[in-house]
Amino acid sequence: MTGSSGNVGRWVGEELHAAGADVRCAVRPPSSGQLPEGTVGFDFTDERTWAAAFAGVRALFLVRPPAIGNVRRDLLPAVAAAREAGVEHVVFLSIQGADRLRVVPHATVERWLQGSGLGWTFVRPSFFTQNLSTTHAPDIRDRDEVVVPAGRGRTAFVDTRDVAAVAAAALLDPAAHRDQAWTPTGPEALTYTEVADVLTDVLGRPITYRDPGLPGWFRHARTVLGMPVGMAVVTAAIYTTARLGLAAGLTDHVEQVTGRPPASVRTTAVREQAAWRRTPENPRGGQS
Repeated sequence: MTGSSGNVGRWVGEELHAAGADVRCAVRPPSSGQLPEGTVGFDFTDERTWAAAFAGVRALFLVRPPAIGNVRRDLLPAVAAAREAGVEHVVFLSIQGADRLRVVPHATVERWLQGSGLGWTFVRPSFFTQNLSTTHAPDIRDRDEVVVPAGRGRTAFVDTRDVAAVAAAALLDPAAHRDQAWTPTGPEALTYTEVADVLTDVLGRPITYRDPGLPGWFRHARTVLGMPVGMAVVTAAIYTTARLGLAAGLTDHVEQVTGRPPASVRTTAVREQAAWRRTPENPRGGQS
């Protein structure tokens, strides 16, 4: 599996290990040359790493590294090599609406897989609730703000553990999920004002929502959050879908696949609240 240390991948690994599956975690070779136990060195852009990573593998969990924008050049040749090495099924972590957002890299990967002869399952999650406790944590922790250009649009947030459970199910039983596209969402679609209200209640201090607009978002993402250009563009596209009312769709796919209901934003926020708590040594967070 690729992306084994990511927001979704680490939970996919836990699900697979709990099920007793034989898991091979592919990680970028460290400069020291020492790989963590149970992993294999792998780089999408270094074909010397492909043979060992794919040998004996039948199902692949595929995650596009954010730094790879040109997937035709820098990602798909490795997936083609996986097919030649005997991989039969690919579970691809895509994004909600990839079938409509033809300009995002995920759409290119999906189209390639559909014509590849491989079995495939697309997991197209809605917006990760955990983005609030990772990407947006500095704004919430240090400035008491949620800053995104989503207007008043609603977003069907989803917990990454629920996404991972769907992906793991497809990896454990590829035949049952062959040529399926799942869109895991949470149980509710919230505006960012409502998200800020949930955080206010969980954290016990006022959290507000600020919409900077797209130009303001690019400045904020690049200068305050330190996002690479490619990531800022992709997130802008995602927030624009919310702004246009296209990100509110709810599904029952988590319960349909896993047999249990998905976590709400509040449930996840209570679990993740340490990411937004200020320390006694720094009660006001960072510079505002």
